[in-house]
Amino acid sequence: MATTFDRTQAMAGLPPAHVLEPNAYTPTIKDKLLKEEALILVKTTFEENLKKNVNLVRVTNPMFVTKTSGFNDNLNGTERPATFAPRDFRETKLEVPFSLAKWKRWALHYYDVPAGKGVVTDFRGLRCDDDVDYTHSLYVDQFDWEKHIAPEDRTVEYLKNTVKGIYKALYDTEQAVAKAYGIEAQLPEEITFANTDDMIKEYPHATPKERENILCEKFGAVFFMGIGGVKADGNLRHDGRAPDYDDWITQRPDGGYGLNGDILVWNPILKQSFEISSMGIRVNPETMLKQLDLCKVPERKEFMWHQMLLDGTLPQSIGGGVGQSRLCQYMLRCAHIGEVQHGWYNPEEVEELKKHNINLLGMIDVENDH
Repeated sequence: MATTFDRTQAMAGLPPAHVLEPNAYTPTIKDKLLKEEALILVKTTFEENLKKNVNLVRVTNPMFVTKTSGFNDNLNGTERPATFAPRDFRETKLEVPFSLAKWKRWALHYYDVPAGKGVVTDFRGLRCDDDVDYTHSLYVDQFDWEKHIAPEDRTVEYLKNTVKGIYKALYDTEQAVAKAYGIEAQLPEEITFANTDDMIKEYPHATPKERENILCEKFGAVFFMGIGGVKADGNLRHDGRAPDYDDWITQRPDGGYGLNGDILVWNPILKQSFEISSMGIRVNPETMLKQLDLCKVPERKEFMWHQMLLDGTLPQSIGGGVGQSRLCQYMLRCAHIGEVQHGWYNPEEVEELKKHNINLLGMIDVENDH
């Protein structure tokens, strides 16, 4: 999701100004225990529908991986991983994953998952360099999933059919939450498909976030294809993507590039686009080598994971992640992600949020509880 976070501004992580107007925001669920029950309903309902619609099996997953394995997801390629060494093995560097983009693909091989079937995990991670604001946290919880596909399934049609299955899980979850808690459902029955290439041509002077807002306000729910790579002027086409998981260079039949995208919805509280999922058809050996070269990191091909892809050990796949807290924030119509997860946020912002009826979960309140 393209963001407008500006770290040079004071309290840059606050929600949009209209949310902070006097008496503008009232939590949908005020009771803390009732909210916890609602969080479970959102997560379990979505996970069950996701598994059914995309043909996935829940598996366990690691909390850390070795640095030398190359299994950590590089996200945009610049973030610092949380790193530590075991007490008795100081030379070993372990990293808390940003996501399981690479591990999941290895898991398809490890569990000998057949084509047409996949795995999903209940992932927990840390992102030390993420923007800490009303939709982002240092703590990451997401349904990380990956599905084994045949080489001939690396198509836009297969991508779209998978998106439809995920969106159906999203739609049905909102219907269940609306029924249980009296929240007005907002999502349209069908998701709209759009791509960054066309939107850049149509709105050349708009920012990436503005293009997302235009689409989501108009259609309610959009799969925005073609994330990653650069335009002719050298600037990002839309948003960054690491070179070794999503395929963002393959040309599509519509003339654009990339077999990946983001599932975005219109958030009625924040009045802006809101990312639910980042996903895509994964790189094959050919596209991975090209993308590594484009990102000027060809040395990564020497890592164990990359060698397993190049020698055919790892299967072709499609995969993505659905943020659990982001999902709950949307479903329960919360103004801040900290209302649905225990995280850490700028203390000055936390105090300011309280003035506007936005109370965050977590240890920040412990000092005031006697």
